[in-house]
Amino acid sequence: MTSNAHLRELGELLKARRSELSPRTVGLPSTGPRRVPGLRRDEVAQLASISTGYYTCLEQGRVQPSGPILQVLTRVLHLSDDQRDQIFELASKDSARPHRHRVQKVQPVLQRLLDDLTSTPAVVMGRRLDVLAWNALGAALVTDFSRIPEKHRNYVRILFTDPAMRTLYADWDRTARLCVTMLRMEAARYPQDARLAALVGELSVQDDDFRTWWGNHRAASVTIGAKALHHPIAGDLTLHWNTLAVGTGSDQHLTVWTAEPGSPSDEGLRLLASWAAGNGGNVSAT
Repeated sequence: MTSNAHLRELGELLKARRSELSPRTVGLPSTGPRRVPGLRRDEVAQLASISTGYYTCLEQGRVQPSGPILQVLTRVLHLSDDQRDQIFELASKDSARPHRHRVQKVQPVLQRLLDDLTSTPAVVMGRRLDVLAWNALGAALVTDFSRIPEKHRNYVRILFTDPAMRTLYADWDRTARLCVTMLRMEAARYPQDARLAALVGELSVQDDDFRTWWGNHRAASVTIGAKALHHPIAGDLTLHWNTLAVGTGSDQHLTVWTAEPGSPSDEGLRLLASWAAGNGGNVSAT
């Protein structure tokens, strides 16, 4: 039997999910108070019709589960679609074969598209939520990414290390927690990414919230939502964001922020666009 990083991560996810479920949730009789919350390993094994020893090996990252076993565990542990995708991603990785990622760069045509979006904030993010490109209004809305060294130009890192972000986002906790769950999906896709591992290690040491949320093993792939912001130039904004895959692969995503036409937020974006145009290259408002 082997012990690989991606299988250990899979085991930790199963263990975390098991701790969140009660016997009543899965249709088992309650047996009174328990020393630790959640289901016992033997109960999960019983529901999945596998041996307790085999399930124990799964949580310890010592066996490679088959597709049918993962399907059963998805049902038994009441996993969400994102959690299901995550465990299948982890189980499908071959850690014996190192992966070399190409340098992340955006095509010139995509940068031209960004620059043409003069009234819509836009950012392109790649693996591990690295910020690869942006337009002037995107920088004015969030931060001047050009002032951040390229190796530190990561959206999650900025969110947790730049104090201005905690003021910019009206519900910073919710925003930051969502970014952590999205980073979890990246870890499932690229379990051997050394830069991602270094980022997680750095933020876990520096920030208690990040360490706690990362330890919850929650994952999500979210492509649409709404954010409330307290912007120093545009004032209070409620913006809808949407993320679209760009390029030939799925490693790069374009995120745009829009406002309801005619709303105060729409007026605020127009004010910010005018301000950004008047400030030339110095577009940071945070």
